[in-house]
Amino acid sequence: MNLVITQLSKTYPNGVHALRGVSLAIQPGMFGLLGPNGAGKSTLMRILATLQEADFGEARLGGIDVLRDKESVRRTLGYLPQEFGVYPGTTAAEMLDHFALLKGITAKGERRDTVAALLRQTNLWDARARRLDSFSGGMRQRFGIAVALIGDPRLIIVDEPTAGLDPAERARFLNLLSELGERAVVILSTHIVEDVSELCTRMAIIDRGSIRLAAEPMQAVEALRGRVWRRGVERALLPRVEEALPVISTTLVGGRTLVHVYGDAPPDSTWEPVEPDLKDVYFTVMKGIEVHPEAAAPVPHEPLPPLVLPPPIAREPEPPTADDRGPTDWFAPRPAEPPPLRGADR
Repeated sequence: MNLVITQLSKTYPNGVHALRGVSLAIQPGMFGLLGPNGAGKSTLMRILATLQEADFGEARLGGIDVLRDKESVRRTLGYLPQEFGVYPGTTAAEMLDHFALLKGITAKGERRDTVAALLRQTNLWDARARRLDSFSGGMRQRFGIAVALIGDPRLIIVDEPTAGLDPAERARFLNLLSELGERAVVILSTHIVEDVSELCTRMAIIDRGSIRLAAEPMQAVEALRGRVWRRGVERALLPRVEEALPVISTTLVGGRTLVHVYGDAPPDSTWEPVEPDLKDVYFTVMKGIEVHPEAAAPVPHEPLPPLVLPPPIAREPEPPTADDRGPTDWFAPRPAEPPPLRGADR
């Protein structure tokens, strides 16, 4: 059962274009929707979860019209929102039993078996008698997945599920999600690149309501091979590097800034090639540079020697201007500004 989204759009009353003609084809398995906060991820998730109306467009889950046949969608949907509330005085087993009843499992024995199976699947069986307000953040997220799994859904939507989890809880949660992707369409909406790289066989990057890239993560990474270059730069010189080169990311390491730039060849021989990863793909796309996963990587380039400019023609000295600097002079110190004139010097 595939999920096919066609030209889905949403504009809020305040004029914000949350979605701009989003089209995606999502097969069963783990699908990552990656983008910054405010990119439109949660709006898309709420529309697919039948909690919000789209302005126009279409979404179909197999033969179900997601936008018009909401009841049919809800019968096969599991949804874990970014934030959800629980009754603090109830136990995990009691709350899960209540949700199973709301989902339509009315037979007491079947409901008891369903609750027990879900608690074991999410590794919460030993905590079944604990009050939910005593759960850690990771336990709450696993409980949310248990609720989402009631009724064996064919479409599972999880919105920013690992935000705020410690590394151990995050690993447990991601392992649980990977198991779910074996039998359903699972959409993982996140701004954490590692979640997508570790879990998803397909992904899309969304920014300002538009899909910027849809691809397999490994193919997208391969498309950048031979096109990402790295060099350490003093922090004071970073603004000048960003003016001169297509910088895709910067990282502070040991007091120096490690800069990644995009290009079919290095700026000069002082830049070294980088083995790209999904973070490089993400930052490249977010800089507005198109990535073509179907394209082959370029032929490796020999390192270019540093550019040496010819000596200037002898002439009367003039104050230096920005136009006098050569294309690779962005590491040279800027000329000092003359001191302001004092009143007696005017």
